[in-house]
Amino acid sequence: MSQTQSHGHSEPHTSNKTYVLVAAVLAMVTAVEVMVFYLEALRPVIVPILVVLSAAKFSLVAAFFMHLKYDGRLLRSLFAGPLFVAIAIILAMMALYGAFAVGAA
Repeated sequence: MSQTQSHGHSEPHTSNKTYVLVAAVLAMVTAVEVMVFYLEALRPVIVPILVVLSAAKFSLVAAFFMHLKYDGRLLRSLFAGPLFVAIAIILAMMALYGAFAVGAA
């Protein structure tokens, strides 16, 4: 019996070095998020900046730590499809209830 198991993947998983590098990038993005939160000059645009940084962190976590990078196209679409639908519903509800209106609280 072979010591290595094949899970139907044609490409090997990344090394521990890659996981450490991704973790370091996630830590740096988190540090930037904290810095953005405390900079008064960025107050008017803080929400879009934090949303973009959080989306980047989510993508890295999903791709590497949830191993979506190595899954087949079908499994990736089963994950990403409903995510995009949920985002569209949230944005539609925000637009419907005036969250994007000028001067909205």
